[in-house]
Amino acid sequence: MEIRSTTDEDRDVFVDTLHAAFGRFPETPTEDGGLWWSALEMDRGLLAVTADGRPVGTAASYSFELTLPGEILVPTAGVTTVGVLPSHRRRGVAAAMMRHQLDELRARGEFLSVLLATEALIYGRFGYGPATYTQRLTVQRHRGALALPRARATAGSSAPDTDPDTGSVEVLRRAECGTVLEEVYDRYRRAQPGALSRPHHWWARGAGQPPVSATPRYVAVHRDADGVPDGYASYALGESGTLTVDETITTDDAVFTALARFVLGHDLVTEVVFKHFPPGHPLRWRFTDFRAAQLSDDTDWLWVRLLDIPRALTARGWFTDGELVLDVDDPFLGEHGRYLLTVRDSKAECVPTDREPDLSLGVGDLGSVYLGGTAPSTLVRAGHIRAHRPGAAALADALFRAERAPHCLHWF
Repeated sequence: MEIRSTTDEDRDVFVDTLHAAFGRFPETPTEDGGLWWSALEMDRGLLAVTADGRPVGTAASYSFELTLPGEILVPTAGVTTVGVLPSHRRRGVAAAMMRHQLDELRARGEFLSVLLATEALIYGRFGYGPATYTQRLTVQRHRGALALPRARATAGSSAPDTDPDTGSVEVLRRAECGTVLEEVYDRYRRAQPGALSRPHHWWARGAGQPPVSATPRYVAVHRDADGVPDGYASYALGESGTLTVDETITTDDAVFTALARFVLGHDLVTEVVFKHFPPGHPLRWRFTDFRAAQLSDDTDWLWVRLLDIPRALTARGWFTDGELVLDVDDPFLGEHGRYLLTVRDSKAECVPTDREPDLSLGVGDLGSVYLGGTAPSTLVRAGHIRAHRPGAAALADALFRAERAPHCLHWF
């Protein structure tokens, strides 16, 4: 078997092989794109080919930017389209492609890769760890009154929130939004740890899930007092009376509340479902009836793998000074390293060391804690990470925290 890189001439066979791996048929292409695979970068693709020339596996990556803690943007490979024909599974094809891909990414000078795991059992063995999480918030509309924040409410008041929003909300059809969605999302992702860029050609080709795709949606666009768009909610109303919000984009809690208030006030709605609701978001505490909002479908989303540990650790921002020795094992690539991480004044140095370790962990566990969405102490308690001295886990928690919980809602 040969693993080879692809070119634009391989696009059709690549797409056909991928769909066959998952038992599906490609949709009919359109002139203006609109298909998720229209954003594939064929110079970043791989085909696994048998000795007689038959393609049996695919893998690829996108060129993204990832926002790290400290609002730092770094180039990141977004791994995608990993599939093997059913006739060739359990023969090491996927592992061979993943190893080849990691070598190729390193040769490109990239030090991080991320993916969305279709199956959680697969990618841990390749050195990826779950790093961001997402959930669903369902609100019964008749119980969805929003209360004034206690800091602003009069003593003893429990009246609904009627304070005027200094901005405004405009309803547009997806086809009318032009560059508004792209511009608002880009400002959002630059400030949100764990968020990925959405390159212009994704929007132009409709390559993704709503609202990136041209699938009919209404979009509530929030504008500030000066008329500048600073948030949006993409939504659709089903026949059952459920209004589903694909994504709510803003880093401003007040704008998020204003958009929530808007969709909760929609006519002919029995319940509102917020997909990709950020963990720890304060909206739930704004409801007069705390039980009006129910969380469900808590799941992993973005998985992270470090390809160059010193570069990755020195790239992100830090918010606590301290020093840790990390003993990191990477069994998939057959690598092992011990690193002294020193943080001073929000900057880190990371160098090889022979000092005794404070923590021993796998490269996938390091990926899980890297963005601040998983506490190292949680993985110590779970038996994933070994702490060699008292206080090491607590220090790691303080060091790896982010300014806000990382969240990613981009699908790729």
